[in-house]
Amino acid sequence: MIDIIAGYALPFLVIMSVLVFVHELGHYLIARRNGVRVEVFSIGFGLELFGWTAKNGTRWKICAIPLGGYVKMFGDNKIIESMSYTEEDRRESFCYKSANARAAIVVAGPLANLIFAILVLSCLYMWVGQSFAPTVVANVIKNSPADHAGITAGDRVVSVDGTKITNFSDLRRIIIEQPGKPVTLLIKRNGETYNISVTTDSIVDPDPSGNKKYLGRLGIQSSNMLFDKLNPLKAVMVAITTTFSIIVETFKAIGEMLIGLRSTDELGGPLRIVELSGTVAHNGLITTMWFTAVLSINLGLINMLPIPILDGSHLIFYALESIRGRPLSAKAYEWMSIIGMSIIVILMLFVTWKDLMRFNVSNLFKFIN
Repeated sequence: MIDIIAGYALPFLVIMSVLVFVHELGHYLIARRNGVRVEVFSIGFGLELFGWTAKNGTRWKICAIPLGGYVKMFGDNKIIESMSYTEEDRRESFCYKSANARAAIVVAGPLANLIFAILVLSCLYMWVGQSFAPTVVANVIKNSPADHAGITAGDRVVSVDGTKITNFSDLRRIIIEQPGKPVTLLIKRNGETYNISVTTDSIVDPDPSGNKKYLGRLGIQSSNMLFDKLNPLKAVMVAITTTFSIIVETFKAIGEMLIGLRSTDELGGPLRIVELSGTVAHNGLITTMWFTAVLSINLGLINMLPIPILDGSHLIFYALESIRGRPLSAKAYEWMSIIGMSIIVILMLFVTWKDLMRFNVSNLFKFIN
């Protein structure tokens, strides 16, 4: 049990606490910039373990249940009443700020997670480098289209149908999109260049839902991965591109799950995240940093979903307020909170059930023991 706590639960709690701190810090900084009084900045829930009160009156604290955190702002989620506050209270109250100011405070949390991910990825690209596989053929599969076309190990693929490539992943992407079609490869071999025409294989790649997708295949394997250390500016630009790609792929996956093109078995709940946290921690700092960046992106995206009680829903409420000219009623907020909490609980139960099915009961006990 001690091993499971030290090896899996502890890395999970450390990673999540860092990401929660970053998220809440985003809310805090923009709230203070807009003149909102922040009463509490808490990492965790429940009994306060230790804390301190800053000169501006904010109580910073660490609590006993380290599964989240919050920033409590003065006047947060309270309906404006003309006689409720003094003039000074109104200046520092969240609910008296404009809809735009409140929206900025709300979006600052998810945005902080995305910025944090970009910073972590930038450090990785500067420190370790951007991984790439050169377009040198390491191995040719026997009786494959590449083998029949005369491609040999050591050949460098310069272009495909006139499109220049420098990375094996680009070659793979182009070929996958050409199932059963002829392509022309410009090959460099022993200082000489050759045009080689080859018709790709068309292979079936069924997804977990049983839908068939056809992919192109040449039958060549890449050489070892190399790493290109980037300068700070390029590292940041590549990190932004990587973050954007992860966001797009995440929304694409969610959309495919909703319409049945992708299995929900790919969803991971708290047990899955605990397992992955321990695994990446065992694999070293670099893997842990990458996992933390990806998790930070996902935390930011989840909070932007238009589900009541999440940040995304508040943006919708403030937009409606701007259109209507007045905030929603207290009753509307109450019902929205109930609905949102119900949705969150159902989703948590669903992904946790998926985790239990993935582990199955016997494997779960083996994992714990």
